[in-house]
Amino acid sequence: MKSFQSVDPQNMFQSIYDFPDHILRAIEIGKMINLNHSYNDIKNIVIAGMGGSAIGGDVAKVLTNKELEVPLFISRNYKLPNWVNKNTLVICSSYSGNTEETLASFDDAKNKGASIIGISTGGNLTKKLNKYSLDSILIPNNLQPRAALGFSLIPILFLLNKLDFIDSNILDEINAGVILLKKLRDKYSNENNNNLSYSIAKKIYNTIPIIYAENNNCEVIAVRWKGQLSENSKMLAYHNELPEMNHNEIVGWENNNDLIKNFSVIWLSDKSDYPRTLIRMKASRDIIGHLAKHHEIISVDGDSRTIRLLHLIHLGDWVSFWCAILHGTNPNPVKKIDKLKTILSKKS
Repeated sequence: MKSFQSVDPQNMFQSIYDFPDHILRAIEIGKMINLNHSYNDIKNIVIAGMGGSAIGGDVAKVLTNKELEVPLFISRNYKLPNWVNKNTLVICSSYSGNTEETLASFDDAKNKGASIIGISTGGNLTKKLNKYSLDSILIPNNLQPRAALGFSLIPILFLLNKLDFIDSNILDEINAGVILLKKLRDKYSNENNNNLSYSIAKKIYNTIPIIYAENNNCEVIAVRWKGQLSENSKMLAYHNELPEMNHNEIVGWENNNDLIKNFSVIWLSDKSDYPRTLIRMKASRDIIGHLAKHHEIISVDGDSRTIRLLHLIHLGDWVSFWCAILHGTNPNPVKKIDKLKTILSKKS
């Protein structure tokens, strides 16, 4: 029995460990996608979702941003942008199928005459899709939405490929990434100081982490890390992007030093970052480095940008798990979200 098993009774450990297996299963789902409608004259794409379902759209966007020739927008709200019309493809992604913002976005997309495809385990979203005979992709259930990233990400990539918005190179890189992830998980799942994810967690778990990364590249990884630290570790965490933070937030590292000394800073970077941004990141560390309790500089190796970003995602998931364990906190339940949903259900 693992020493932390009593803290993790619903086995988030296994959900994180299985990330590469989820990707492989999602690839099989992607290969079987059979679209019953044509999607000609699509000029822009919106992915509507929240939380763990929306992050799949974020990752899909950053992985395809050097290839995609139509705008792709992630909508985290009840209403879609006003420009959505008959030339828009709206991909509604809700793991449970019952996310109220995504269901409202479905209705808005329908009213605006957009093309709609859904990704879900079932629920009311699938009922709506079936009611109007719209294309639907069914994914496996019984996971926390944040632990189902493989199932929210991979079908989107297959859709973009089937609709000729991207070629298959990214999908090939994903397959190569799985091989690496299977090696990494056996390192990152060990509760010892030789494990990078565990050693990072030990340094930051009793701080408020601030995660910095380049806009439109590693920033999406920073969003993922922040979300996982919040949900799994039950810790406040924040993120910002470079170069934007150089024009405002960096000045904020001046007053309230008694608070700042309890911050830790995680700098996520990749060799595909814009060269001037890498210079800015180093200079920013030099300016504020003496103020925070701890700084962690994280960049990983890999044969492609896709593989490296998947690696950073997996690393962050493990860091959030070990932070939860170090706090003696069950990483699975999200009681405050559940309480909020109960309140909202009474006000519908």
